[in-house]
Amino acid sequence: MTTLLWVALPYACLAVFAAGHAWRWRHDQFGWTTHTSQLLESRLLRLGSPLFHLGAFGVIGGHALGLLVPASLTERIGVSEHAYHVVSLSAGTVTGVMLVAGLALLIARRLVNGRVRRVTTTMDKVLYAFLAAMVVLGMAATVGRNMLGGGYDYRETIAVWFRGIFWFQPHTELMTGAPLVYQLHAIGGFLFLALWPFTRLVHVWSAPMAYLWRPYVVYRTRRRAVGAPGPAPAAVRDAARRPVSSGR
Repeated sequence: MTTLLWVALPYACLAVFAAGHAWRWRHDQFGWTTHTSQLLESRLLRLGSPLFHLGAFGVIGGHALGLLVPASLTERIGVSEHAYHVVSLSAGTVTGVMLVAGLALLIARRLVNGRVRRVTTTMDKVLYAFLAAMVVLGMAATVGRNMLGGGYDYRETIAVWFRGIFWFQPHTELMTGAPLVYQLHAIGGFLFLALWPFTRLVHVWSAPMAYLWRPYVVYRTRRRAVGAPGPAPAAVRDAARRPVSSGR
């Protein structure tokens, strides 16, 4: 079971993540979109979407920093373990709360608005359920374990195991002793990567960054001047198209 959870599962999920994106791009480019429902409801979306995206960017950045950057490197540049812990806990709590608030608004929008609910697909429901579970586990680890509990230094165990996956040397013994909430969060994270290519999240890789510097689109309408003759009736146009006989 140890090898299955901490070796086979991560590699299988990473393979599905890569192959799924390749398949989706080749066979479903039309569905490579956010499937926006802004025209159906915009009030909750205007509030929930920025909160969710800003919180997600912060959470992803915090995970990347904590898992990929060794503790020895941060100490070498003058950041003590205590200072890193305080900053990461504070930033993680703030961005986590933003993510929770944004996700709650987006889910509520799908539930209370009939028009938005009707265009919500089964995969959307699976995605939102997965996101909610991941956020709950993450907040339980950040707030429940590190802020209210005794704390846990995941950089000495989980981060080392995670980096070992990419070097084909995952140290499974480091995960067997990790707290259950961290184990569930790690398993859920890899399953989430396997789910990613088959959801609307693929739009992340084709973000319309060109919109930031493209010129404005100018719309003009042609208005008929006052007193100008309008378009001719259909009967007049048809008569004008008929050839004129010579009368002979």
